[in-house]
Amino acid sequence: MKRQDLNDMLWFLAVAEERSFTKAAAKLGTSQSTISHTIKKLEARMGLRLLTRTTRSVVPTDAGERLIRSLAPRIEEIETEIDALMEMREKPSGIVRITLSDFALERFVWPKLRPVLREYPDIKVELNSDNGLTDIVEGKFDAGVRLGESLDKDMIAVRIGPDWRLVAVGSPGYFANCSIPQTPQELVGHNCINHRQSSGGGLYAWEFDKDGREFRVRVEGQLTFNTSYAMIDAAVNHYGIAYVPEDLVERQLALGQLVQVLDDWTPLFSGYYLYYPSRRQNSPAFKVVVEALRI
Repeated sequence: MKRQDLNDMLWFLAVAEERSFTKAAAKLGTSQSTISHTIKKLEARMGLRLLTRTTRSVVPTDAGERLIRSLAPRIEEIETEIDALMEMREKPSGIVRITLSDFALERFVWPKLRPVLREYPDIKVELNSDNGLTDIVEGKFDAGVRLGESLDKDMIAVRIGPDWRLVAVGSPGYFANCSIPQTPQELVGHNCINHRQSSGGGLYAWEFDKDGREFRVRVEGQLTFNTSYAMIDAAVNHYGIAYVPEDLVERQLALGQLVQVLDDWTPLFSGYYLYYPSRRQNSPAFKVVVEALRI
């Protein structure tokens, strides 16, 4: 069947439903004469009279009724499917994959996404915890989360968290057997809990800043982890001093399980950003996630 034939049959159904060329023309947004001419051409092509026309009404013939019974359910099915597709456009759905550090996941991303996922059950989110600088394009991620200072210039960036800092902490039990460091240089004589960086595999050099002086200290100790949570647990259990995100040890500091040292030496770091290629802007599901995380 040619596309024009299908279009003519849709006009036929409109006339048959309205029982009037005038009403069908108003419904379809065209003229009565155009519809009348179209139906006549359709009848000529089929070699059948589909409508009986009188001065008072338009009534389908037996052939017309048979065509209606054949066409109407199929057209209704098509319209239902189109409505469902339109609903998908209005109702965000699909998978959003994000790579991020365990700290960003725990503090800035997961708490904000919890209520959103309940509101949009058709959105699926995969959060891949990785403390390295993952290439989101190569890894086929929709977005990543990094500190502002680590962002690629060709990415769109949306701030999702405030500035933050690392703090040096140890347990009262640990400091009961050794002196509390007064300067970062004194950390060299302590048992420090190291952090192995995922990107490059090197140990993180602890960064400090005071009175405009920035410097790093490479510490040593018995333990090395690649996650802040394990470092905190080790510090609570008296294994040494850890340098971890301040937000993650608020509870332990409040309970007296940990003691903060070198407070006036620890600098602020740029907050976390969600970053992504511009091509992702057209995904409704991704837009929902971005707006949920934005501050």
